[in-house]
Amino acid sequence: MALILNLETAGTNCSVSLARDGQLLAIAEENSPGYSHSEQLHPFIKAVLQKAGLGFETLDAVAVSKGPGSYTGLRIGVSAAKGLCYALDIPLISLPTLRGMALQFKEAEGILIPVLDARRMEVYSAVYSEGHEELRATRAEIITPESYAEYASRGRAHLLGSGAKKCREVLAHPNFEFHDAIVPSAREMAGPADLKYREREFEDTAYFEPFYLKDFLPKG
Repeated sequence: MALILNLETAGTNCSVSLARDGQLLAIAEENSPGYSHSEQLHPFIKAVLQKAGLGFETLDAVAVSKGPGSYTGLRIGVSAAKGLCYALDIPLISLPTLRGMALQFKEAEGILIPVLDARRMEVYSAVYSEGHEELRATRAEIITPESYAEYASRGRAHLLGSGAKKCREVLAHPNFEFHDAIVPSAREMAGPADLKYREREFEDTAYFEPFYLKDFLPKG
């Protein structure tokens, strides 16, 4: 009976959920382009526990979205998760941000390509099957007219997330579909976090760092 607190701060959506055995009990989130995570995260944590009528001492683990994404957002989420794990002496679980985005999309057949906006024509992206199995690992890349062409040539390819808007301006293949309203959310963390808890896949709380990815343009 694992009770897990899930924190998602990799994008513009500050999102916190509470789940028992992979089943959502409560969620609090707000998608703000101003990245107000530093003000909202801790109140959201308290809010989901209050909604469920539970206290911090009942938590069995904390799961955090590990990135890639906003440098500041990831730091805030990971710092909060580590602090709770240390204070409560419970394990830390990390989950890939882009897979969480892919898990939101269940409506149609085709390849799933979560894309988080980075800067200029750059995105963080990964590629998943319609069954949410990873086909290509997460990477930072510049969008060109040839991007993801190999997937579009096979059938429908769904671009999910904030990076889909800039992709729409460049990618012309008719098999591409764009879903830019999808944002990372703690809602989709419940099931994967519970699975990792059952399999005892925990992070070293002292040494864990977010998955930032490196800059892919030289700094001028």
